[in-house]
Amino acid sequence: MNHQAFDISIIILNYNAAPFLPDCLDSIEAQTGINVQTIVVDNHSTDNSVELIKKNYPKVILVQRDTSVGFAAGNNRGVEKAAAPLVLFLNPDTKFIGQNDLKRCVDKYNQTKSVGALTCRVDLAITKSLDVTCHRGFPTPWASLTYFSGLSKLFPQTKLFGQYLQSYKDFNKEHQVDAVGGMFLLVSKQIGDEVGWWDEDYPLYGEDLDFCYRIHQKGYRNIYWPEVTILHYKGASTGMSKHSKKVTTASKQTTKRVKLWSIEAMRLFYDKHYKKRYPKIVTALVYVGISVLKFIRTR
Repeated sequence: MNHQAFDISIIILNYNAAPFLPDCLDSIEAQTGINVQTIVVDNHSTDNSVELIKKNYPKVILVQRDTSVGFAAGNNRGVEKAAAPLVLFLNPDTKFIGQNDLKRCVDKYNQTKSVGALTCRVDLAITKSLDVTCHRGFPTPWASLTYFSGLSKLFPQTKLFGQYLQSYKDFNKEHQVDAVGGMFLLVSKQIGDEVGWWDEDYPLYGEDLDFCYRIHQKGYRNIYWPEVTILHYKGASTGMSKHSKKVTTASKQTTKRVKLWSIEAMRLFYDKHYKKRYPKIVTALVYVGISVLKFIRTR
């Protein structure tokens, strides 16, 4: 197929997600009315992911890395193979529901003025409730304080306390958000090139917030569009989500390593985007909060 014929390139970063990959890839192959280039970047899986793809999905472009580190780095290797004007970053433990959903998302993106990144509604596959991490606010010191202190759960509908997840907005209606989640992030090649794609300083977690922050800084609008819904097992490869603990492929060692990365990402984001904007006393308090959270998550 001529590269010009692709409407969209889908990049799936995989690590030991063999139990989920077939559902994801089959749901992509079932999409109608659109020409799709599917790229799987494998982050040195130790399960049968690579063999599964080679045997059952010959049209999939497989990129094999020799390290399991780096969601951002892996996605960037996938971008190097992307031939379409639009790129969708999609987690391997997700799947489309309707056969026309991908085309609808692409059409929506192309018809939306000044769009940067776009996400559909992402529901948890096990509970069928909204995966709130698809719909985020930027983690300012105040937003983070209200979230980790639990105030956002007590007053989720107020803008004062609901900034971290922007929970005061209507999840059933389209609107602009600060950031969309990396489990379903649709963006144009032009914008990705403009902002420099994914920051590889992030080993895992925080890189989607950083990407969306830089898109926002360029004046584009990040959009949540709930007219299409996909399903997400969430944490299937990391063990970080209570929703998927019964189905996760992650070892205890992997989960512990990921928890450390999630804490590291908080400091990276703050140092890169906020440190110069806030007084030193605020920065000191932020670092204390990060240290406390690290102790809680890794004890």
